Amino acid sequence: MEEIVNKVANSGLIQVDLLDYLPKQTELVPFDFAPFLWEGLVLREKEFRTNLKEHDWSQYQDKVVYLFCSSDAILPSWAFLLVNTYLSPIAKLAVAGTKDDAKQAALIQAINELDLSQFENGKLIVKGCSDLPDSSNAMIAFFSRVQTVCSSIMFGEPCSTVPIYKKPKS
Repeated sequence: MEEIVNKVANSGLIQVDLLDYLPKQTELVPFDFAPFLWEGLVLREKEFRTNLKEHDWSQYQDKVVYLFCSSDAILPSWAFLLVNTYLSPIAKLAVAGTKDDAKQAALIQAINELDLSQFENGKLIVKGCSDLPDSSNAMIAFFSRVQTVCSSIMFGEPCSTVPIYKKPKS
């Protein structure tokens, strides 16, 4: 009998799953504006500022924080900015939105910090099926970074890839 050979493993293709770049130890924690609102609906600036000063910010140390409001209140943009002034010195990252938004933002931050030497002149296959919800922004960030150094990028699974980029011959 003839030995079965894994042609993909021997091809020199670099298989990439974006979830591998999501920081594993990063904890995603919420910051809900609702408890800071008068009667759960109205943001009163003076009270809000006082409550923020008295809030225990240490719970966000080295975490990815997603800012949201669980009530139907309409918040001014400056409220998010004000909260961020407390978070930026201690949190890894602050994001306005959902837990999934925070996960994606943490992934994009990790992609932007990648050492690209591992992809130098490489032929990449970026995994198509991912457990990351709406990974379009993360994919764009990754492709934008690696396109500068690799020779080709394909999307999908090794058995059925879609060519995305091929470095022009010089």
